[in-house]
Amino acid sequence: MKKNKTSKNWIIKQHRDLYFKKSKILGYRSRSSFKLIEIDKKYRFLNKKTYLLDLGSSPGGWSQVAVEKITNGKILAVDIKDMDKINNVSFLKEDFLDNKTHDKIKDYFNKKIDVVISDMATNTSGNKNLDSYNTGQLCLSAMKISLEILNKSGVFVSKLFMGSIFSEINNKANLYFKKVVKFKPSSSRQESKEIYLYCKGIR
Repeated sequence: MKKNKTSKNWIIKQHRDLYFKKSKILGYRSRSSFKLIEIDKKYRFLNKKTYLLDLGSSPGGWSQVAVEKITNGKILAVDIKDMDKINNVSFLKEDFLDNKTHDKIKDYFNKKIDVVISDMATNTSGNKNLDSYNTGQLCLSAMKISLEILNKSGVFVSKLFMGSIFSEINNKANLYFKKVVKFKPSSSRQESKEIYLYCKGIR
């Protein structure tokens, strides 16, 4: 009963949400599309020739935003879940944590790329500290491949949650990147501990 009530409350909250409504009107697959729009508006890292890797891409909201800007570059979306086709976006249904997937990503681009974006998060367990930690681990994994495939002026954007692992992520980001900024888009729910890390330029 409690689970059903929680699910019902979530659905009601979604339908009242401004960005949820806007996503439906504009044809975006998720409200998270507006987070990438805000981040790019602030830091301007997407352009028509960008080579971009979208990690944790399903259902495709971030790839939809990226493809509006990238008209003469390359976009590869990766997720363990299915994602409906988006024109001019290649999709790889693979486990990102598998090293064989890393090889497939590198083979697809066959060169250093410009941007890695990650909206990956673990499924919620009910334990916020555990969820924060596990999502942080995904952020660190995304950062690791970014260091391998980004060019020297490349950009890495990743979701994370404020929690026990934040210091480790922040320290590593500052160790590996020249510019590291924490940003919470206005489209991110106020009550959420979700923030985004914007990193530019490999040391």
